[in-house]
Amino acid sequence: GEGMLCYCDGHCPGGQQNGTCVARPGSQCFAAVEEVYNHETNTWESERSYGCLPPDERGFMQCKGQLVPHHVGRSIECCNGTDLCNQYLTPMYRPRPTLAPAPPITLHDAMPYIALLVSLLVCIVVFLIIIACFYLRYKKKEESGKLYLVEGSKDAYLTSSHTLQDLIDQSSGSGSGLPLLVQRTIAKQIQMVHSVGKGRYGEVWLARWRGEKVAVKVFFTTEESSWFRETEIYQSVLMRHDNILGFIAADIKGTGSWTQMLLITDYHECGSLYDVLRTSAIDPHSLLVLARSAASGLAHLHTEIFGTRGKPAIAHRDIKSRNILVKRNRECAIADFGLAVRYISETNEIDITPNTRVGTRRYMAPEVLDESLDTKSFEAFKMADIYSLSLVFWEMCRRCVTTGGGDKWGLHAEEYALPYNDVVPNDPTFEDMHAVVCVKQIRPPIPLRWHDHQVTKTLSKMMQECWHTNPAVRLTSLRIKKSLCKLDPDPSIKII
Repeated sequence: GEGMLCYCDGHCPGGQQNGTCVARPGSQCFAAVEEVYNHETNTWESERSYGCLPPDERGFMQCKGQLVPHHVGRSIECCNGTDLCNQYLTPMYRPRPTLAPAPPITLHDAMPYIALLVSLLVCIVVFLIIIACFYLRYKKKEESGKLYLVEGSKDAYLTSSHTLQDLIDQSSGSGSGLPLLVQRTIAKQIQMVHSVGKGRYGEVWLARWRGEKVAVKVFFTTEESSWFRETEIYQSVLMRHDNILGFIAADIKGTGSWTQMLLITDYHECGSLYDVLRTSAIDPHSLLVLARSAASGLAHLHTEIFGTRGKPAIAHRDIKSRNILVKRNRECAIADFGLAVRYISETNEIDITPNTRVGTRRYMAPEVLDESLDTKSFEAFKMADIYSLSLVFWEMCRRCVTTGGGDKWGLHAEEYALPYNDVVPNDPTFEDMHAVVCVKQIRPPIPLRWHDHQVTKTLSKMMQECWHTNPAVRLTSLRIKKSLCKLDPDPSIKII
């Protein structure tokens, strides 16, 4: 078409003062205002102008001029709706105080500022060089012990020769598990097989990584704090132990509306101690191996290892037969650290939420049930673990087959039962357990036949000391471990 009619003032064709101009197709009308200094009145005044803009990119950019800060107050508004649409546009700018412009700064006046700026720049450069040196030194040290990753099409992947045991052996120098990058890579390559069980915090799956069986615990979205705590505990320095569930990797992934938290560990096909005891009886030697290995795992948790990269003391707070796995060699491996607390003696610090009602009610110690547990004393948490362990020992002994005497074993064993099965319902309340354990001070019964064999007799005596109402009377995990090691004729066991 013929274009659009714009009001013009100061930018009119033919040198006219005001009037109209024709904006070509695709162009716009404008109204502009600019701050100018009036030397007669010594004030800043606004000067307005109107006109047509060219249809090319220069005109478009001029319309965006108000978005750029200006030394002198200036603004512009554009329109292309109707003829003379710009006549009543009133672009605004922030007026400055009506003072005369400041006199120009001379080089002599600016010298102190220049010197200060140069000094500051030199200090910043020196500081950055020092930081860079430290960073490069740290990276070099880290790289020397790190596993090599080779680049694939888009993602980094682990070299095909690595097995999980190779990776763990290579990273064992740090004592705190695999590097995070390797953990994330393993998590991406996991292939889920099938679900093997559900717990309070999530679902456990059998999965494969390059053909190797692993267990993957998928946490419910409401249990993010449990995932963080368990991951944090597993990545503690020097945490790896034969009787602690072997940690492989942890990862968290998802979108804004969906989050999946994974914990990847060794897979033990025998399942939990609860599963094993429920489905089969055990001989006295197997009982001793189970009890000793459970005590050994708990002793490692409870022990603080000192040094520059030492291990904090850890209390489990949810010891029960379902949270102890049985390995192929029939030893125990303690699992599920979602409620654990850590203690560092140097700072005398216990990182724990103030709630004392945690764990599984059936296995809660008397001091947890009556809320007298001192949360400022780490020893109190350890002694609560010992009480729970004594109930696990009771479960083990019920399933141990013995005869009337000697070391021969026969065919007599009690049916599997949970502790306090005869005095509380299947899912006891806090009040049920408090009434039985604290008020009536009932403990699980010990059959007479347990006194006919050395292993069950020793464990009977231990569990009675360990479930005592007074925590101070209970044995330590290390004392339990050493006492059980003395019963074992195996010369490979060392007592330290």
